[in-house]
Amino acid sequence: MSGRFSASTARSSDCLRDHFLLAMPGLSEGIFSHSITYICEHGESGAMGIVINQPLDLSVGEIFEHLQITPARDFSDIPVMAGGPVQIDHGFVLHRDKSTSWEASLKVTDEITLTTSRDILRAIARDKGPAEHLIALGYAGWSAGQLEHELAENSWLTLPADSDIIFSTPADQRQAAAAAMLGIDMNLISGEAGHA
Repeated sequence: MSGRFSASTARSSDCLRDHFLLAMPGLSEGIFSHSITYICEHGESGAMGIVINQPLDLSVGEIFEHLQITPARDFSDIPVMAGGPVQIDHGFVLHRDKSTSWEASLKVTDEITLTTSRDILRAIARDKGPAEHLIALGYAGWSAGQLEHELAENSWLTLPADSDIIFSTPADQRQAAAAAMLGIDMNLISGEAGHA
């Protein structure tokens, strides 16, 4: 596991870091259809996030088997998320803990970290890693100005992230739970949103 994101992006321009993006109905095809994305990094050079509600037909147990990691228990019922269309052969672990001992991590907030190194997977397999984690393959990436353009086109709703939605809410309920924070039912939103 490795990633190409960089922790060097200027913090002052990270206006959507630690926010959710909720796909509007106009994004009706592919991985972003009905998606909720957690933004890990956002700055002048672009944005990077992990889609947190699109399970792959792949379990964490199968990932461990593929990486020849012997787990301490059965992980076959824990799905791996399709994190986005970029680097879909690379793993990304969002986790909620205070540890900074992983080989390759990006601290998103004081509570949430994104790790791309295999050491965290070995620890999770042995029940020694962060108890609250989400494992994804791939990430969502936007070049400079691209996300801002998509926001101007009403492709996304944004709101401050809630870590309980990432780690304590079932994947199929995450988008609705985030929308409810805004008082919105995504099923009632038209794909023809306009500018106010």
